[in-house]
Amino acid sequence: QVQLVESGGGLVQAGGSLRLSCGASGVFSRMYTMGWFRQAPGNEREFVAAISWNGGEIYYADSVKGRFTISRDNAKNMVYLQMNSLKPEDTAVYYCAAGPLIATTKANGYKNWGQGTQVTVSS
Repeated sequence: QVQLVESGGGLVQAGGSLRLSCGASGVFSRMYTMGWFRQAPGNEREFVAAISWNGGEIYYADSVKGRFTISRDNAKNMVYLQMNSLKPEDTAVYYCAAGPLIATTKANGYKNWGQGTQVTVSS
């Protein structure tokens, strides 16, 4: 079983930045694709970003391209999401996910999920 723990969420003003972190432990393979998803109240969970095991494939949702950057440190079993130029519509619970050997933007491709961290962007 894989455990994923997110941190770094909080309250920030529009235009500000936050850096989310996700640490993996347990039966974790560094070959896993890592992803970030988010869910706002009343909305379905949506894809934000994904990175393949070696960083060779990176995907972003159109809504965050140019503002968010995903990265990973395999030596530490960590994945990060740097979020810049935040907007009120970025407000959501952000989830770290792991699992697929082939990078995907589909939530059902990920078998392991963290508990989420709240990001709130005020206008």
